Amino acid sequence: MSNTNWTKEQTAAIMNRNTNLLLSAAAGSGKTAVLVQRILTLITDTTQPIDITDLLVLTFTKAAATEMRTRITSELLRLLENAEQEKNTLQAAHINRQLALIESAHISTINAFCQSLIKQYFYRIPLDPKYKIV
Repeated sequence: MSNTNWTKEQTAAIMNRNTNLLLSAAAGSGKTAVLVQRILTLITDTTQPIDITDLLVLTFTKAAATEMRTRITSELLRLLENAEQEKNTLQAAHINRQLALIESAHISTINAFCQSLIKQYFYRIPLDPKYKIV
């Protein structure tokens, strides 16, 4: 994935730091690929790597969330193989950690994220924990 020829705008979206990001573009324009590359860049940064669980990644569809998680996992496995071949034990250990954390990463639909907040904090708002979405 890192061999992709990104546009100037895509590169800016991938490399921009210390800010929230809203990516909006037409279907098939590469939004998922850009977001996956941005996430990989953040979690494999050699100077200040972060854990995948430090990110909140929201999409509109379950399919998109699943696709994103799958792409991130595949790319992490490829990067792990490279790190092991290069005998970069620190990088390999960090990537292994990200692979262990990927299932608990906050990669979901907006609806699923909001529901998880309600379930987690129902007692802080006047809402019956047995609520139902109509």
